[in-house]
Amino acid sequence: MTPEHEVVIVGAGFAGLAAAMELEAAGVTDVVILERAREVGGTWRENTYPGVACDVPAHLYALARHPWPHWTREFAPGAEIQAYLRRVAATTGIERRIRFNTALLEARWDDDGWNLGTTVGPMRARMLVLACGRLTEPSLPEVHGLAAFPGPVVHSARWDSQLDLDGKRIAVVGTGASGVQLVPELVRRGAEVTLFQRSAPWILPRGGRTYTDAERERFATHPEVLAALREDLFREGEARHASRAGDAAAAAAASDQAQAHLHAQVSDPTLRAWLTPDYAFGCKRVLLSDDFYPAVASDAVTLEPSALARADGGTLVAASGRRHAVDAVVLATGFSATRQPYAELVTGEDGISLDEHWASGMSSALSTVVSGFPNLFILNGPNASLGHNSSILMLEEQAAYAARTIAAAPATATLRPDPAVEQEYTRMIVRRSRDTAWVSGGCRNWYVDERSGRLTLLWPGTVTQFRDQLRRADGSEFLTEPATERSTTP
Repeated sequence: MTPEHEVVIVGAGFAGLAAAMELEAAGVTDVVILERAREVGGTWRENTYPGVACDVPAHLYALARHPWPHWTREFAPGAEIQAYLRRVAATTGIERRIRFNTALLEARWDDDGWNLGTTVGPMRARMLVLACGRLTEPSLPEVHGLAAFPGPVVHSARWDSQLDLDGKRIAVVGTGASGVQLVPELVRRGAEVTLFQRSAPWILPRGGRTYTDAERERFATHPEVLAALREDLFREGEARHASRAGDAAAAAAASDQAQAHLHAQVSDPTLRAWLTPDYAFGCKRVLLSDDFYPAVASDAVTLEPSALARADGGTLVAASGRRHAVDAVVLATGFSATRQPYAELVTGEDGISLDEHWASGMSSALSTVVSGFPNLFILNGPNASLGHNSSILMLEEQAAYAARTIAAAPATATLRPDPAVEQEYTRMIVRRSRDTAWVSGGCRNWYVDERSGRLTLLWPGTVTQFRDQLRRADGSEFLTEPATERSTTP
């Protein structure tokens, strides 16, 4: 007999755990989480490269329902975040709801629910919550000859802990967040690094420090102190929105700070010119680092200010024509963000897949529900990411909205998102983002879908605005259905 559940959540990272917490708080108890891996973690399980860390303050990168007073550093390393997620799953009891080593193969809507195919057999769900994340599936560049490269080739999100790169000649392809964290660590290990840079990133000072034992004890014994710190960090994050969203004065002040940081750490004028972005501040993800520029300026790093064009045996050829002999290649080339891999697996009404529905870029109503896909909630999906504050704040609001909506729905109700609401929401996103640096800043970024030129990853406003929007939701985002009495059976 096919197992049936009121709610199935796909993914046991931050989003999946948040959804499970909110559903439990709302009184929805028949909940199962499908996790393809053998443990929780999502992004922080998959990304284990040297130097991996979060660029959001740790105390704001924790679930509001489960604050953690014992973060060791202001910016937590990846392993510490992963340990935090394991702890949350265990101490909250959510772990018992997780079906590990169970991957979603397909999800098909019928008249009253979702038929799920998984690696351990079929399942049915009345409500489906996709909490699959967006920073787990590597984006692999098509580089002629790279498949025949004689040495190891590894993506930063598929790091091989057995790989010995100490003292080797290593090519790092990409200067996004992963590349900027990786390069200094490889230099510390004695590697000779050739860094392929398609475009220079904007980088601000990172700062950050280690928390003392006394501070951690105070956070643990005085939760009001920790709550006040979270509020301060939240306000600081919200204040950064203006510089990321295209406010000319705020962007100028932030870019001046970034330029001063570059000039203070790189004295060579040619290298400094190569490391100076040629696009508007905030157009791409703004990075934080105090050790990237010194590493690049050292004798251990050769900056190649152009893209990797092809591989010729053990030699990599840049778009500039320059040739670089290396022993290994590290692809710090990011993720499949604008085209979510799970979209191909989900088929809604009329036999249309989510990938087909998003053929010109992701769209939604309230960044969470999608027309043609009843009883479906997507966390960390269309226009739900941020460039200025903690993304955890966004997915928590989405999880709370989904839980409220599911808990209030009659037992046999079908929640059909209104196509007109989705269309208007998409037009609103276009209007609000048109003049921002993300769309008009002169760069190619992962926030904008190349097929439509629309901003599809980022929410164009503040967290406060997003929170207000979801908390005001009154069900008008769904087509009217005849109401029936909700069952109280778990």
